[in-house]
Amino acid sequence: MILNCESIKGEKSKWKEAGIKLPGYDIEGVRKNTENNPQWLHFGAGNIFRGFIAGLADDLLEKGLMTSGVIAAETYDGQIIEKIYEPYDMLTLSVGLRASGDSIKSVTAGIGGALRLDQNDFTKVKDIAINPSLQMISFTITEKGYACKDMKGKILAGINNDIEEGPGNNVTVMGIVTSLLYERFKNGAYPIALVSMDNCSQNGKKLRDAVIFIAEKWNLRGLIEKDFIDYISDDHKVSFPWSMIDKITPRPDERIAEELKNLGVEGMDPIVTEKHTFIAPFVNAEIPQYLVIEDKFPNGRPPLEKAGVYMTDRTTVNNAEKMKVMTCLNPLHTALALAGCILGFKKISDEMQDPDLKKLVYQLGDEGMKVVVSPGIINPKDFIKEVLEERLTNPNLPDTPQRIATDTSQKLAIRFGETIIGYTEQGQEDNLRIIPFVIASWFRYLVGKDDMGNDMPLSPDPMLDMMNSVMKGIDIGKDNDGVVAIDWILTNIDLFGSNLMEIDGLADKIKNYLKEMLKEPGAYRRVLHELVSE
Repeated sequence: MILNCESIKGEKSKWKEAGIKLPGYDIEGVRKNTENNPQWLHFGAGNIFRGFIAGLADDLLEKGLMTSGVIAAETYDGQIIEKIYEPYDMLTLSVGLRASGDSIKSVTAGIGGALRLDQNDFTKVKDIAINPSLQMISFTITEKGYACKDMKGKILAGINNDIEEGPGNNVTVMGIVTSLLYERFKNGAYPIALVSMDNCSQNGKKLRDAVIFIAEKWNLRGLIEKDFIDYISDDHKVSFPWSMIDKITPRPDERIAEELKNLGVEGMDPIVTEKHTFIAPFVNAEIPQYLVIEDKFPNGRPPLEKAGVYMTDRTTVNNAEKMKVMTCLNPLHTALALAGCILGFKKISDEMQDPDLKKLVYQLGDEGMKVVVSPGIINPKDFIKEVLEERLTNPNLPDTPQRIATDTSQKLAIRFGETIIGYTEQGQEDNLRIIPFVIASWFRYLVGKDDMGNDMPLSPDPMLDMMNSVMKGIDIGKDNDGVVAIDWILTNIDLFGSNLMEIDGLADKIKNYLKEMLKEPGAYRRVLHELVSE
C-alpha cells in the first residue's frame, strides 16, 4: 500500500484489512471545489495542522457539511510541501495514540491544496485571497511568527524588509498576509476572518496588532491608502477571533513508522528537512483535542462546532486559554521539560513515573488552580485531571522534554507570569513555591550541563545567545557570587509578565533555588526532592 489517491481508491480492501479508515467522500471533487471556491486558507503546514486542523475539515467533509478542503500555505520550510505533501497527494495518515498502547489509524484528505511560498511565488495565493468565497485565513506559525520587534523594541529584520518593500514582495507571514488583505481590499474589500490557532495568549490580538503595525508603516511611507487601514480595523469587515488550541503532537516516531511498514504501508520513514523540521507522511498525536474559537466571522464560516470545536465569545475563549496555558497543561509541560533535560529523561511519560517529578507537577497544578478562572464550557478540575492522569502519563506518546524546552523564553510570561500577578494582587506572593523553582530551573538549564555535570545540548530559543552571555561564568561547584548576573533578566517584564525584582522576596527565592541547584553534581535532584517533600 502506498499513501496516494490511486492506492486508497484501488486497494481499499488492503487498507481496511490493515485497520486504516479511508475517506468516504469524493476527494477529486473536493479539490475541484477548493480550487473554484476556496473557503479556508491556512498558514503553517506542519504536524499540528495536518493532524488536527485539517482533520476538522476531513470530519466535516465526511459528514457532508463542507464541500471544499483547507488550502495549506507554507512560508518557512517549503521542503514540507516538496517532500511530504506532493509525493503523497496531500493525504495524511493520522495515528491517534491511546494510553493503552494501541492506536486509531485513518487516512485524511481535508487538505484541498498546498502552496509553497518560501520561493516568493504569490500568484496563486493572491488569487485565493481576492476570491469572495474565502471565509477565513487561519494560522499555526508559533508565537514568534507574530512578532514585529525583538525584546529590545527593535523592528525585526524580516519585518523591516517587508516594510521597506511594501505590498507584494514579502518574506514574513505577517508581511505576506497584510499584502493579501490589501489585494482583497483593492478587489472588492470583501469581509474575512483571520484566526490564529497558535498556542499563545490573546493570539487574535497579537495577529491584529502585527497586521495593523505593518499597514500603518506602509501608510506612512505612502505605499497604501488610509482606507485600507480603516478596512482592516473594522471587525465587521476583517475580524481577528481569539482561540485556544490543545493537542499534543510530537515529532513522528520511528516505532510508528515501523508499525505502519509491518501493516504493508510503504514509504513511511520520517525525514528531517534542511531547516530541521521533523516530519513524516504520518502524524502521531494524542487523541484528546480542544479548540475554542471566538465566533466572529463576517463572511460566514464552516460549521466547526459539528467537528467538536467550541464556538463561543471572547471572554470564554480567554478564560479557556488561561486555564490551559497558565495552569492546567502548559506550565506543567515546561516544568517537566526543564527538569527532564537536566535529569536526563527522554520521554515525558517516563518523567511521570518519577515520584519527585510527579509530585512537582501535581503541586504546580495546585498552585495555579488557586487563581484560575473557569471558562464554564470546560471544568478546570476535570481538565487537569485528564492531563495528569491520562495525557502526560501516556507511554504511547513519544513526546520529549527536549522538544518542549524549545523557545522557553517565549513561554514564561504566559505560562507563569499571569499566575504570579494573580498571587501578587491577592497579597499571596510569599506562598509561591513551585513557580520560583521552575524559573530557577530555566536558569539552571541554561548552564548547559545536566545534574551530573555532563555537557547537555540546549534546544533552540531566540534568546539563547543573549542568555549564554548572561550565564557565562555561572557553573556547577562555583560560588557564583549570588548569581547577581541574572538580576537584570529578572526585571524583564516582556519575559516574565512583570518585574520579578519588584515583587517581595520572589527574586531572592529564585536565586536561592538556583544557587542550591549549582552547589555540586546531583544538587538539582536534592533541591527538587526537598521541595516536593515539604
